[in-house]
Order: sequence, then C-alpha cells, then structure tokens
Amino acid sequence: MRFIITAQASADKKAAEQRPDFDVELFKAYMRFNEEMHQAGILVASEGLNPSAPGARIAVADGKRYVVDGPFAESKELVGGFYLIEVSSLDEAIQWALRAPSGFGSDDILEIRQLTGSADLPPEILRLITEAAPTWSASAWQSRTAN
Repeated sequence: MRFIITAQASADKKAAEQRPDFDVELFKAYMRFNEEMHQAGILVASEGLNPSAPGARIAVADGKRYVVDGPFAESKELVGGFYLIEVSSLDEAIQWALRAPSGFGSDDILEIRQLTGSADLPPEILRLITEAAPTWSASAWQSRTAN
C-alpha cells in the first residue's frame, strides 16, 4: 500500500514562528530519517515544497479553468512537504510518521492518507482507465497490481 504523509504547520502558529533560524543538526536529522526510510526500502519520494507566494492556483468558474496568481497570504494548512512511502498497512505508515523529526515549523502536523490503488477500484473503472490511458495505466496501475 502506498501512503502520502504531508507536513504542515499547526493552525496556531504565527508566520514569524514558522521561519526559525536554520538548524544544521535538525536538517541532518531530517536527512537521516530519509536515509533510514530509503534503507528500509519504503521511501518512494520525499520533497519539501517552496513557499506558496510565488505559486499559482487553477480554479474553475462556469466550467472553465483560470489562473489565480499568488501570493496566498490568507491560505491556511499549506503543505510544506511530503513523504511518499510504500508499506504494508496504515499502522506501519503511522509508526514511521511518529519517528519523523520536527522543528522547521512547517511540519507540526503530519497527515497520512492512503493512495488509491487498482484494488480500490471496481473492474469497470479499471477497464476505462486502461482504455483511455493505456501506456500510463500499464506503468502506473498495472505494475502495482501485485502490491
């Protein structure tokens, strides 16, 4: 099973508190955690996300998409980064998340969500996926059917 663990600041943090001085030892603790998950064979990907201010959002109005440029100063619960892991259960994902370092201010809350796999979908939906996206489904879905 694949899980995404997203990291975000707690709601009661003030913006000034979210930007502490860079802590070399804390940074190394994060990297050691990544290394530990990599060595355990469960880490698929791990990335931090740049601040949202220079970003953009795509919204929908009247069935058409449009661009909403940043900054997004009023945004709450922004994701600061993520871990994508492949483990055997939600409990195992929780145990890994409990071991994650914290302290950068954008990782006070870790949310764990299971990614949708082919076993989660009815056969007719899998057939439609294969029909509409044959090469993508062969690499993304069918390769994980055994997992």
